[in-house]
Amino acid sequence: QVQLVESGGGLVQTGGSLRLSCAASGSIRGINAWYWYRQAPGKQRELVADITPGGIKNYADSVKGRFTIFRDDASQTAALQMDSLQPEDTAVYYCQLLISSWEDYWGQGIQVTVST
Repeated sequence: QVQLVESGGGLVQTGGSLRLSCAASGSIRGINAWYWYRQAPGKQRELVADITPGGIKNYADSVKGRFTIFRDDASQTAALQMDSLQPEDTAVYYCQLLISSWEDYWGQGIQVTVST
């Protein structure tokens, strides 16, 4: 059974940086795309970044130029480097691993809090 474990969240001051990691355990065949989402209190979950099998990276406009997504399929991990953090980046962040259109996995979520 595949499980995703996120790490690296926490409390940081405005302008600071954090690096989130997402590690997949279990036997995985054919990793497709990785996604990072976030959900702030009272708001809908939004897609922050994704990276395709070919390494193409896509970002939400709100994080473009500040966040960078990485993947390492050999170690079954993905990461989200977050720089120049702002209070509006405060949210629970989730990673998603897409294997196919009928198989995907989610992390448990990790809190990121940016103080003023």
